[in-house]
Amino acid sequence: MTAGWPPAPPAGRASRAKRGSPWTDPPGGTAFVAVPSSANRHARGMVAPMHSADRHILHLHRRGLLTGALALTALATQPGCVALAQEEGLFGLGVASGDPWPDSVVLWTRLTPRTPEPVPLRWEIAADDGFRQVVARGEAVAGPDHGHAVHVIPTGLQPGRHYWYRFTAQGQTSRVGRTRTAPAPDADVPVRFVNASCQRYEHGYFTAWRHAAADDALDFVFFNGDYIYEYGHRAVGASPLIARAVDGPECVTLDQYRARYAQYRRDADLQAVHAAHPFIVTFDDHEVQNNWVSDIPSVPQPAGVEFALRKAAAFRAWYENMPVRPAALPRGPDITAYRRLVFGRQMALHVLDTRSFRDDQPCGDGRKQACEAVHNPAAQVMGSAQEAWLFDSVRNGAAMQVLGQQIFMATRPYPGDQFSMDSWDGYPAARSRVMQGLRDRGIANPIVLTGDVHRAWAGLVTAGDRALGTEFVATSIASDGDGRDADAGALALIAAHPHLRFHSARRGYTRHEAARGRMTAEYLALPYVSRPGAEAAPVAKLMTEARAPGIIPA
Repeated sequence: MTAGWPPAPPAGRASRAKRGSPWTDPPGGTAFVAVPSSANRHARGMVAPMHSADRHILHLHRRGLLTGALALTALATQPGCVALAQEEGLFGLGVASGDPWPDSVVLWTRLTPRTPEPVPLRWEIAADDGFRQVVARGEAVAGPDHGHAVHVIPTGLQPGRHYWYRFTAQGQTSRVGRTRTAPAPDADVPVRFVNASCQRYEHGYFTAWRHAAADDALDFVFFNGDYIYEYGHRAVGASPLIARAVDGPECVTLDQYRARYAQYRRDADLQAVHAAHPFIVTFDDHEVQNNWVSDIPSVPQPAGVEFALRKAAAFRAWYENMPVRPAALPRGPDITAYRRLVFGRQMALHVLDTRSFRDDQPCGDGRKQACEAVHNPAAQVMGSAQEAWLFDSVRNGAAMQVLGQQIFMATRPYPGDQFSMDSWDGYPAARSRVMQGLRDRGIANPIVLTGDVHRAWAGLVTAGDRALGTEFVATSIASDGDGRDADAGALALIAAHPHLRFHSARRGYTRHEAARGRMTAEYLALPYVSRPGAEAAPVAKLMTEARAPGIIPA
């Protein structure tokens, strides 16, 4: 028997991680029970429980009042992307898997029915691509309250191996997806994965994903944020960067966010990589609005828009469209997406949230010289609860402790002694506290994986003259268009600041391998994304060791 999205635990029951599980649910996660699978039993998938805040959001949405004011009810939703997907059948948005454990993985799809009624479906997962060895199967219902998305969790799987899965509904069958479970806790095997971020649809084609999809050696893909961008429609050619157009205005309602995900999900290269590998995903700012933090928008909202409701709609749509586990189910505008996954004896990945609990950007945001607020000794990027969780989470015995997060952590000065206030440079006390806290707990070289800046970098995370960790920054999949080999001044910056070691301004991703107490980072770059068909080529391959911060050629 298998487990889909189970009901919430009875009131008063503490959330607890399953004994022996590589996942640790942070405070506020939803406890659940997973029952071993059997090919001879059938389980009906269950929809995630809906919190009272979500019911309120859905009520406002149905009444056309999600914006919190009548001024925005006249703003048309954009069902065009879903309608186009409908022409491709119920499964026009593809399939995906994610958050692999040694014995289970999340399977995802989102249907595009022509009517809003719930749609029953069946799913199965097999040990071979011909489905001659089905190891689990079950049923679920794709309903309108969740955008016709379903998440199911087959359990009792074998660690460190591939499985194949598919869905069927109304006489139609999805494409076949391939996934992979995490290695057993005591397995000392290499872990290979991609770090990627920032796929602004308008800025280019997702060709990089086609190359990642073809890499059969990968165990998973880590996507650290900006899966969609919220900006409204601009015609192709409106600026040199607009290579293709998104539909609809700036996303503020649940329907608009859902439609934007549908447009992205129709991309063939994005569908291919989701079907090829399990994803571990988190969000950054553009899943909601550029540069938001906590409950603070970066700019005034459109007339009549309440930011809390917009944020709730954005998180709801993100959850519906990502292959994540129930602990990430939003509670209105609140979400608990930080979590840990362990991959045998070599690596633990701590997926962090650097948006939801952060203090407002100091000095008015942007690139600024440091004002007094930058030196706040109590400054927070992760929030105290997430910091405490991280310090406890690294006590897992894996050789390498990897922080998967969003914003640039190493010190990166700009001309005029300016710094980005939306990076850890705006919060140096928080950076020192986190990195020193990891050092105090025996983590000699925390490895930081970053995105956000649409450039590839590598460097050391320092506090004063001390190196406390190593950072590998992935460039964007498409954001900022074709790019260039290097930004003006970047090589001079590296020369002047020896803790910075590498830079590239092309599009692409970083391919990592964790093995024998070492982490390699191979930077793959594409010459262009303004048209499809580019080849990917390595531009650097670097390495760090678990025993101490440092970067050398691999």
